[in-house]
Amino acid sequence: MVMAKTVKEKASEKPKVKPVEKTEEEITVEQKLKALYSLQQIDSNIDRIRIIKGELPLEVQDLEDEVAGLGTRISNYESEIEKLEKQIDDKKNAIKDSQALIKKYEAQQMEVRNNREYDSLTKEIEFQNLEIQLSEKRIKEASFKLESVKEVVLKSKELLEERSKDLVVKKSELDDIIADTEKEEDELLKKSQENEKFIEERLLAAYQRIRKNARNGLAVVQVERDACGGCFNKIPPQVQLDIRMHKKIIVCEYCGRILVDQEIADMVNETK
Repeated sequence: MVMAKTVKEKASEKPKVKPVEKTEEEITVEQKLKALYSLQQIDSNIDRIRIIKGELPLEVQDLEDEVAGLGTRISNYESEIEKLEKQIDDKKNAIKDSQALIKKYEAQQMEVRNNREYDSLTKEIEFQNLEIQLSEKRIKEASFKLESVKEVVLKSKELLEERSKDLVVKKSELDDIIADTEKEEDELLKKSQENEKFIEERLLAAYQRIRKNARNGLAVVQVERDACGGCFNKIPPQVQLDIRMHKKIIVCEYCGRILVDQEIADMVNETK
């Protein structure tokens, strides 16, 4: 026979607590937190891949720009060389023409009928001699400049060959890294874009702003040992409770990072 419980026994019993169901708003915030934490994990992996690439893409771009610049410079110098060589040839031909005229005028002097014609031819001969001297001066100047430009072209070509070899090596290194990581990076980028759909524009903008300003690119961090996983400052107990409730987005009062608890992290890791 079962005896009825006394009033004292009934009073000592703990009342059964009915589980509180999460409202739609709570689920939405929780989903946002999960999406944010997941997005952070994905973006951190993308950062890792890009760190592996290091400065190679920039080095390759710089070398490509330098090689292109050297090629243009050499082309311009070679055009200048052609002009100088033509200038020298023109002046040499001008000297030949002047020498031919001098011979012609000297021959005519032998046949003049008066002093006035003789003096006129003498002046023409003097003028042609001056033209020869001027042409010789221009040839000397152009030849000096030509040698100088040729020396610059030679050094530029040597530098171009050196930089072209460096470019081949750097591009090969970069291509190897890309071949190893491109597929993984593409998949991560797709996942990143998918997660962004679950985050409202304002919150996503805040996330991206925090990531940009954070040295390690961490905008969403776990609470670890009662402290922010980003700046390691202690978090007050009441704030930790709010974080565990998943009712609103909580940010660290010291560094501004978005805070999540272990439960959110575990949920995200289970879905991977």
